[in-house]
Formats: sequence, C-alpha cells, structure tokens
Amino acid sequence: MNRLYHLLFAVALLGLSSLANAFDLQQLSTQLGKPSVIHGDFIQEKHLRALPQPLTSKGKFVLAKDYGLLWLLATPLKQDYRISTVGIARRDANGWQLLPNKSAGAEQNRLFLAVLQGDSSGLQRDFDLQLKGDAQAWQLTLTPRSLLLQQVFKQINIDGGELVQRIELLETQGDSTLLRMINSSAAGTLSDAEHHDFVD
Repeated sequence: MNRLYHLLFAVALLGLSSLANAFDLQQLSTQLGKPSVIHGDFIQEKHLRALPQPLTSKGKFVLAKDYGLLWLLATPLKQDYRISTVGIARRDANGWQLLPNKSAGAEQNRLFLAVLQGDSSGLQRDFDLQLKGDAQAWQLTLTPRSLLLQQVFKQINIDGGELVQRIELLETQGDSTLLRMINSSAAGTLSDAEHHDFVD
C-alpha cells in the first residue's frame, strides 16, 4: 500500500511538472512576435459550396513587426495589398490606395494580421482561444465570441511551429478558406523596396 501511495504521488508530481511546463498563449505570442521580418510564399484555397473545385491563389508575403503585412498576389491575377493598423491598401498605377474599411474582408484581414503577429491579447477580445501542443508543433482554435463574428465564422484553426504554417477559416454559411504559409524565413530587416512599400 505504501509503495502504491508513493507511485501515485510520483505520478501526480509528474503531472504537475508537465502542467507547469505546458506551452501557453503568452509563450506562443512571444515566439511568433520574435522575428522583425518574415518572408514566405502562400497558397490560398477558397472552398465555396457552389463550386466543385476550390479557387486557388498563390503569391508571396512580407510580415514586418513594426509595419504590417505585404500580400503580393501572383496568380490567378497579379495584385499587391498592404495590411496595417491603418487599414488595407491596394496598389494601382497611382500607388497605394486605401480601401473602404467597413467590410467583412477588412475584419478578416485585421484578424489575419493579429494571428501572424502572435497578438493573443487582441484575439482574446473577440475569440475564445484553445491551444494544444508545444513550441515545435501547436494548434490554436479560435471560437468567435461576438455576435458579429459568429455571423461570419464558425471556427478558425491555426497550426504552426516556430512560425504560423496553416490557417483554416470555417465560415458559418459553409464556405471555408485554407491558407498555407510555406518557405517562411525570418530576417532582421526589410529591403529598401519593402520599406518603401510600407511607408509610401
């Protein structure tokens, strides 16, 4: 009986120890917020109920901690977007033009920026967050709290390791978007052209 008690006590201590070392939202935020600049490629699949095949787009992205996100679409059409705290801008022949900010798309992009930058405090205002895994392989599930977001999203699933690798947006109406971030790498600074795109 004494041996059993010691065994149970040891298991309980082991459980407490692993709990204390569990990967939490603050650690995830710190991890994702570390790089000053991240470059990578993306593949986005938009699954619409009315279409048998997903709409696929590809391109490159630049995420800069102090500036925001450059979303450089290459296919099926070439189009550059800049997402920042100011809003969403699209590049045309005359330079960057700010888009209207009162759309579901604007809300989605604001959310997207918060996810990539590891802004868990920002996300917690609008979502219940559930994190599983560790620093090398984690899954974050976002369930919307506000009625406005509940009308758009059923759930958002994010997977990653050192950086975000996959974002899945499940919409209330049955459509979904799968975004895969590939070949991502951290850098210390922006190139001159990238810096110009952010501040122009």
